[in-house]
Amino acid sequence: MARPAIRTVKLAKKYTSGQEVLTIFADLNLEVHTGERLALVGESGSGKSTLLHLLGGLDRPTDGKIYFGERDLRALSEAELADFRNRELGFVWQIHYLLPEFTARENVMMPLLIRGVSEEEAAKVSNARLDEVGLQARAHHRAGELSGGEQQRVVLARALAGNPKFLFADEPTGNLDARTGEMIQNLLAELHRNHSLTSIYVTHNPAFARSCDRVLKLENGGLTKTYV
Repeated sequence: MARPAIRTVKLAKKYTSGQEVLTIFADLNLEVHTGERLALVGESGSGKSTLLHLLGGLDRPTDGKIYFGERDLRALSEAELADFRNRELGFVWQIHYLLPEFTARENVMMPLLIRGVSEEEAAKVSNARLDEVGLQARAHHRAGELSGGEQQRVVLARALAGNPKFLFADEPTGNLDARTGEMIQNLLAELHRNHSLTSIYVTHNPAFARSCDRVLKLENGGLTKTYV
């Protein structure tokens, strides 16, 4: 059997405040297979976003292991982890975090410029990604001049600019109206196929969750398969 693309072993995350210890989850085991679209659902505060941050190397677990193939994230230095995120992972958040003083194209270029790619090559890739999400005509508009749906499409283009293997999205339709949210859902599915991604989505949207290959519910510190 093929080794999972992502695997956690007895993953734990706890926060300490004075004498109080808050356990978000402990002994959490998860396997995500190459090419899978996995939806994570659960009540607010159940730890879905925390888990996504841990998997994305944006936070460190209290205990346990996270493997991408054979690579143990806990064994990486901060610099190595930052490089791994830049090259292997794409992120989409509910809040777009675009740089308002830059154009759509410049925002999409940022991950590549950080990597050291030339400005000419970064612009070429950025144009291609914006075209892919239907925003080539808006490439020179600043982020604040775009609608919410357009801003989220810029975020998708930026997430894919570095040609990642994995896409992590946290409530990617949470701030959008129903029609625009459905368009973003369909675009996520299309990009997943076209870029041969392995994708994990945190969502409260049952229809979005059902469109994925598998749905796991995080509840009481554990994961269970569900059909929402």
